[in-house]
Amino acid sequence: MASRLSDYAGLAARLGVDAVAIVPGPNFARMTGHNFHSNERPLVLVIPAEGAPAAVVPNLELGSFAHLDFPGAVFDWRDQDGYQRAFDALARHMALQSLAVEGQVMRVFVHHALAAAWPGLRILDAERDISGLRLCKSPDEIAALEQAIAISERALARVLDGVRPGQTEKQVEQALVIALFAEGAEDQSFAPIVAAADNSALPHAHARPDYAIRPGDALLLDFGARWGGFCADITRTVFVGHATDEAAEVYDTVLRANLAGHAVTRPGVTAHQVDDAVISVLEASPFADRIRTKTGHGLGREVHEAPYIMRGNHQVLEPGMVFTNEPGLYRIGGFGVRIEDDILVTETGCRSLTSCPRELIVTAA
Repeated sequence: MASRLSDYAGLAARLGVDAVAIVPGPNFARMTGHNFHSNERPLVLVIPAEGAPAAVVPNLELGSFAHLDFPGAVFDWRDQDGYQRAFDALARHMALQSLAVEGQVMRVFVHHALAAAWPGLRILDAERDISGLRLCKSPDEIAALEQAIAISERALARVLDGVRPGQTEKQVEQALVIALFAEGAEDQSFAPIVAAADNSALPHAHARPDYAIRPGDALLLDFGARWGGFCADITRTVFVGHATDEAAEVYDTVLRANLAGHAVTRPGVTAHQVDDAVISVLEASPFADRIRTKTGHGLGREVHEAPYIMRGNHQVLEPGMVFTNEPGLYRIGGFGVRIEDDILVTETGCRSLTSCPRELIVTAA
């Protein structure tokens, strides 16, 4: 943990603040190697630019927290006493005038407890900078992503072998969840999307328990295993029994857009340029009115994180960054097609961590 703590101390110095505060979530897991639940009991690590860190920890978590070998003072509190006195004790221990926090993760009541403990404290939302330390993945982190993706791909193969007309979307979803855990998932990255026919035209659809899949339906599956704290995120769209000429043409358009994203990705290219290359293929097709989403998002400890692959985001891609390349076309009331790969930026270009087939698949009737 010592080297990770120094990352955040260095960040505090670069931001010109006295300290950085981290709460349970992906940055906490990166720093400590452990997960703690975010609940009604605040747990906060404060890492100063200079000096030893300190923490406010619920008393009932002290046993688990001891496994972290945290090298600083710990101020615990019990439910019956409330947490403010622990924050006040931390403030007496560590003088602060400014503090950087995770604006998308820290909850309002924790913010208020910090402000009450240090009257006049300047609290800075440094979400982008704090989470930015996770942008470039280490070899061990890439290996965890590869394992999560491999589990997901094996699960997908299991499920597609069993898809038949007459099954409901909910039944396919249940089979997918079972397959993920059977193949070794520690958890799901997110609740999967399993959508057929007109439901597949909704990018974030929910599986229906009462729709029986029919021959000719598009069947979109968007899902991922979590392994070693890292998330896979894969989408494949197949057709059940047969695909119409329109379906094949739409699919080919999305596939060409996906491949354009692969082709342009390399260090020094911006997220804007990747999205532009992908979306330009869709815009030049007869189906431009079906574009509803950007190309993708970063992937790691969270299923959605930086870098966001969209026009207007001029963040430069660097080796070790991982993002999704997931162009799609969606005709509301008709059907949708999305093809999603997980892409690693390498020293010389990129590598798809996703290896399952991208070509159009027609399942058994």
